[in-house]
Amino acid sequence: MSPTTAAWLALASPLAGAVINGLGFKVWKGKTSGVIGTFALALAFVFAVIAFFSLQGRGEEHRQIVSSLYDYAVVGSIDAKLSILVDPLSIMMMLVVTGVSTLIHLYSYAYMSGDRGYTRFFAYLNYFVFSMLLLVLAGNFLLLIVGWAFVGAASYLLISYWYRRTTATSAGIKAFVINHVGDIGLTLGAFFILKSSGTLDFMSTFHKAEAIGKLHHGDLTAGLILLLIGAFAKSAQIPFHTWLPDAMEGPTPVSALIHAATMVTAGVYLIARMHPLIEQSAAAADVGMIIGCVTLFVAATIGMVVTDLKRVIAYSTMSQIGYMIMGVSSGAYVAGMFHLMTHAFFKALLFMSAGSLISAMGSNQNLDDMRGFRRAMPYTFGCFVIGGLALAGIPPFSGFFSKDDILLFQAEAGGWHWVLYVVGYITAFMTAIYTWRMIFRAFFGEPCEEAKELEHGHLFHPAQATNPANGEVEDTDVGFPGPEHHIAETAFGMRAAMGTLAVLATIGGVVEIPHVTNWLDTFLEPTFADSTIHVQASDGKLWFGLVLGAVLGLGGIFIAYTIWGKANGEIAVRLRERVPALHKLFINKWYFDELIDIVVVRPFAWFGRFGQQTFERIFVNGTLVGGSSGIVRAGSAAVRALQSGFLRAYAALLLVGAAAVLLYFLIQSS
Repeated sequence: MSPTTAAWLALASPLAGAVINGLGFKVWKGKTSGVIGTFALALAFVFAVIAFFSLQGRGEEHRQIVSSLYDYAVVGSIDAKLSILVDPLSIMMMLVVTGVSTLIHLYSYAYMSGDRGYTRFFAYLNYFVFSMLLLVLAGNFLLLIVGWAFVGAASYLLISYWYRRTTATSAGIKAFVINHVGDIGLTLGAFFILKSSGTLDFMSTFHKAEAIGKLHHGDLTAGLILLLIGAFAKSAQIPFHTWLPDAMEGPTPVSALIHAATMVTAGVYLIARMHPLIEQSAAAADVGMIIGCVTLFVAATIGMVVTDLKRVIAYSTMSQIGYMIMGVSSGAYVAGMFHLMTHAFFKALLFMSAGSLISAMGSNQNLDDMRGFRRAMPYTFGCFVIGGLALAGIPPFSGFFSKDDILLFQAEAGGWHWVLYVVGYITAFMTAIYTWRMIFRAFFGEPCEEAKELEHGHLFHPAQATNPANGEVEDTDVGFPGPEHHIAETAFGMRAAMGTLAVLATIGGVVEIPHVTNWLDTFLEPTFADSTIHVQASDGKLWFGLVLGAVLGLGGIFIAYTIWGKANGEIAVRLRERVPALHKLFINKWYFDELIDIVVVRPFAWFGRFGQQTFERIFVNGTLVGGSSGIVRAGSAAVRALQSGFLRAYAALLLVGAAAVLLYFLIQSS
């Protein structure tokens, strides 16, 4: 089977699953829709593997293949086709997206089994993965924009899946609006690049990259910065990041899917895909690096103080995506994609472990209420620890090699990149602290009531289901979370998915160990062979960076243990009292929501009210519509007044009219 045939089939599999589940939601009983949805993704993964081996069988110069299904609109210089680009970069994304998504579907099979919208949930999940695959396989800007918009729509459906929760629908709308701001940026950026290159096709555009950079540098920079707005919105980078923590209102498998392998990585993929163009504009590359660096630091500071378990992991995602954006914008393409892959493994694992823990708490997500689950949930605890070690960058877990690879590149680049290097390691230290803060608070210490009940073999179910965000009572009907709870300790599907990811999070780094393996670098070589950025790492900086990363990771764990494990959080309380202003800044998320409200929301709301109350009511209704209708009403009233019914009056009017006409012609002829 050719790589392109396998790729088309991988794309079609989740689409078929979405259609079958979507149309048969009244037919499928029990867990049938879960089987269909999970099988569709497993099939997509198999086709991705076939595409991988089929591509490897070709020479390096033949590993970038475009396949068109039909020509949508080919007129003049416009070449809009339904075409995909199969190369090592898209194959890698296919493997990560379908592989991790299959495990998330398997986890959902058990986790969501008590929910009455079960079939609808799997239809949405399949549609989401199809949209992401369409995005990463797109062979031109047109299909990229379609996939980009589909992913945004799917995220809205999944985040607001529990549609009777007001907090969930608000979060879904927020994600939809912010992502569509990014969609506009992406579309306008594509227009600027089309204007300069005269083609929509990726490969044709990249072949002209150098000429575009010389002849249309202004248009190119403007187009790339607009594309970056799309990337920042999709990947939750400052200032378009505020939707991501709120997206935790969706079910936990949705959080894992959005954060681990699909939506938030789209921006990283886009920058890596556009590298021939970005290398022609230093300004665009600098914007990407600076935004990534600022985001990774700001998100880490918020993660240090947030007490909602899923939101801590969400801010961690923002921070890790910041590393990736910084890496691919600076030219560290393989390092950025390497971190994307390892992050997918350990972040999906952390979200799944958090879901198991939250189920044991009866949907309560507050770290302040969790304590001592280590003995009650040994399997979940083990998986959380492995995910935490990988995220903290402890050797030999996968996150250790990939994050340091990005920072090593900054050190070798020199100049102002040293700022990125230093901020990157400071943030790595903070990452270890807030990651293990979660573990020490949830799993150590005197067990809470829910943990004690579980130790005696009884899974806690609250007497009355409430929304953890605002305490509203829920009736566990369709549109609300189901009444049942499932934990990894007793659900095979959850255990299998988490166990597989735990293995990958542990050994996933072997594909790119310095001086040992360069498998990923070799595999991605055909995609990035045209890069003009060549940075060779020195052994001194390499070993210094690896040792520094390990020491900071272990130091962060030790500090977390000292504050929340040994001192039971008392030191944290004293620190908070000593620096209240800093704590207030972090706990209020640097006031980004308030700032956006003042700068964007309120002016637009005022403009809307002005348009409705002043422009529409006075000018449109009063002057245009009301004025015209008033003239008509006045004219008809005058005609009605003349209709007296007296024949002599009509004759007099006729004579007056005839006299007026005669007078007019006399004047004209004089």
